[in-house]
Amino acid sequence: MHMPSLRSHVSFAVAALIAMLAAGCAQQSSAPGTGGTSNVIKIGIDLPLSGADASIGVPTQYGAQLAIRQANEHRLVPGFTLEAYVLDDAVNGVHDPAQGAKNIQTLGADPAVLGIIGPFNSSVARAEIPLSNSLQLALVSPANTNPTLTKGAEALGMRKEHPDQIAYFRVCTTDDIQGPAGATYEYAQLGVRRAYVIDDNETYGKGVADQWEAAFRKLGGTVLGHDHITKGQLDFHALLTRVAGTHPDIVFFGGNSSTGGGLIRKQMPDAGLGGIVYAGADGISDTQFLQDAGVTANNVYVTVASVNAAKLPVAQKFIADYLAAYKQPIGPYSANAYAAASVVIDAIAKAVKANGGRTPTRDQVLANLRATKDFSSVIGTFSFDANGDTTNRVITFNKAVNDKWQFVTQQNFAGKP
Repeated sequence: MHMPSLRSHVSFAVAALIAMLAAGCAQQSSAPGTGGTSNVIKIGIDLPLSGADASIGVPTQYGAQLAIRQANEHRLVPGFTLEAYVLDDAVNGVHDPAQGAKNIQTLGADPAVLGIIGPFNSSVARAEIPLSNSLQLALVSPANTNPTLTKGAEALGMRKEHPDQIAYFRVCTTDDIQGPAGATYEYAQLGVRRAYVIDDNETYGKGVADQWEAAFRKLGGTVLGHDHITKGQLDFHALLTRVAGTHPDIVFFGGNSSTGGGLIRKQMPDAGLGGIVYAGADGISDTQFLQDAGVTANNVYVTVASVNAAKLPVAQKFIADYLAAYKQPIGPYSANAYAAASVVIDAIAKAVKANGGRTPTRDQVLANLRATKDFSSVIGTFSFDANGDTTNRVITFNKAVNDKWQFVTQQNFAGKP
């Protein structure tokens, strides 16, 4: 904290007294992450908050911050003040795994941080999970959807230091559900049969594209080709000319708006593809896509790996409070971030109570998160399974109509493996 300079006429004795008092106060506070007595507990927020990712990252940030603010207003953690510690994991306007890893190290070095909300992107999560596991610091994502972050050998490989101690959780469902859900909707409801698949070759984008493709083939559809774009690519005309030569009736894109999703759609008419269906998953469900695609955004369909909060009675107060606080509509993952922060706050509150009113350790907070069962939230009631995944497996389907995302339907895939 910066302190203003003392004026020359202030005596050394007064300055010394101030220093003594400050030192005394500092000595009364011990590290919150190790069971101390400080009355401030911090919750980290790590999301992409600048550039092309900001249109989806910032509304997500606001959801988490609103939960923290309201927890203080309602004294959900008696005797303590919660603070949001917000870091941006975007570099040059695009989410960056290396920056995400640095952010986890920064947050982990602050003993007052007892949990982190984020990240948004699965590629960033892949860099952060090993650090979170090593620190045994709770990392709860509102939006990561790649299945390998929690399931199978890859997930285990990211937990080398504490393989049996889950420290990563998420409140959204996964792409092994989202990809097939989208493919089924587009095959059955839109009647498409010939698809060309493009992805951004990132953890999330390639993962959801592969899941979509496999399900589309299983349904009887034909996949005419599958290409990967390169990082930073802006001109897709050569690729789209090749795509047009295969005569698809749908192009599926796996990736984010910040990695080319909207620009591909915008350039499709130049290759004679303007009239065909364009589909994707939640990575292009933001306003940045609509801005990039412009007038070509119509006839675009996306899935979102979460419930549409506007359709839930339990979420109406949250939506009203969000609008009042931030003067803008919620984003596709604002409610998820509110739920993620809420479940972390609940785990902290339980740990404080069990610790006799003293600041709990990170391990105590993690123990409560692992035991989360039937937690009531603005996105519905959920539990965390043994992998840290939510049992709330709702997929929302939206379409772009006149520069806005319009809700189509949603489906609960609870019970799916």
